[in-house]
Amino acid sequence: MTIETSAPAERAYLVGLARDGDALAVDDSLEELAALVAAAGGSVVGRTHQARRTADPNTWVGKGKAAEIAGEASRMKADLIVCDEELSARQQRELEDLAGGPRVIDRSAVILDIFAQHAQTREGRLQVELAQLEYRLPRLAGGSKGLSRLGGGIGTRGPGESKLETQRQTIRRRVQELKTRLVEVAHQRERGRRVRARDGLFLAGLVGYTNAGKSTLLNALAGSDVLVADQPFATLDPTTRRTALPNGSVILLSDTVGFVNKLPHSLVAAFRATLEELGDADMLVHVVDAGHPNLHEHIAVVEATLGELGLADRERLLVLNKADAFKGGEGDALREALGGEFPGALFVSARTGEGLAALRDRLVAVAASRWARVQVTVPYSAGALVQRVRERGALRGLEHGERGIAIDADVSPGLAAELREAAAPEA
Repeated sequence: MTIETSAPAERAYLVGLARDGDALAVDDSLEELAALVAAAGGSVVGRTHQARRTADPNTWVGKGKAAEIAGEASRMKADLIVCDEELSARQQRELEDLAGGPRVIDRSAVILDIFAQHAQTREGRLQVELAQLEYRLPRLAGGSKGLSRLGGGIGTRGPGESKLETQRQTIRRRVQELKTRLVEVAHQRERGRRVRARDGLFLAGLVGYTNAGKSTLLNALAGSDVLVADQPFATLDPTTRRTALPNGSVILLSDTVGFVNKLPHSLVAAFRATLEELGDADMLVHVVDAGHPNLHEHIAVVEATLGELGLADRERLLVLNKADAFKGGEGDALREALGGEFPGALFVSARTGEGLAALRDRLVAVAASRWARVQVTVPYSAGALVQRVRERGALRGLEHGERGIAIDADVSPGLAAELREAAAPEA
């Protein structure tokens, strides 16, 4: 009998750079990098950081520190050294030469690896491959060990790996092909958005730092079964669900990929088509892990990324999730302090249900502010239109009479126009 066993997790040694001696910030960043490595399937065996005003152009941390890191990584039998910032091709080659055995990768490679593992849809896989190729293309010339061991661990996986040792021109042609395909996907998505626009459904887009609980919140509000995992980037492909609100109306909730500090620019660019879904949102619901020690930094990263996507001015609602973590006197004090700092925010717990009723009421108010009230009588032949009012509006009253069906409802402007056009003529 043959017993299948999984390969042991790669042993990773983490390295950070503390600019201006900010050791606290680099410790927090390395803690997040450790979570990313774990999500990619690795195991952290050690970590260190170097204090420098600027990165060394050759070895990133300086030759002396690089030699020290090489010794520590060897002593801990590390398979790879993971740097907490994106390295240039030159820095990666120099570090690998000094390290001897372990591969050297950076934070961007880890994030790309996680995306490669989680992409499920055709669009997601195309976007991951494009981001990987554009990230790795400038690194081909040096022939780093990371590219000569494709498929051999973190930072080497993904749909584009078989292409990476080919000539530059071949890869550039593949990049252009992927961009063309993604343009086609964007056109398909645009057609879908036009259909939804005709339906007049209010769309709330969930945004936030990775692992803030967006998918759990979507499931709690919509009664859906979106994948939830306690790790970064569990959600990659966008997910949209319908949910009924207390006034009887129906809206759309869209869950998108979480943001993270030092997100590779190539990845933001590649996933722009997916994130364009947020551009159509009537409102952005910014979900924050209220108990996270780096809450303010997470908010700043999300705001900066939204600005990069051209969404800085989009109306949004701040939702302080995981409020069930606030317990006792200290928890009450933290809640009060955050409430004073963010007066318009809502405290919720997607896990326990706390605050969900208030969140639904807020969504009702925002959606209703964009609707129009109509009081019309439509002929019985317009039954399909009446059904759309039931499904996509807030029905206040409905009566069947001799002239037709009398409707009193709050609906989207587009649906209101259709109802008035279909209205039965006055007797």
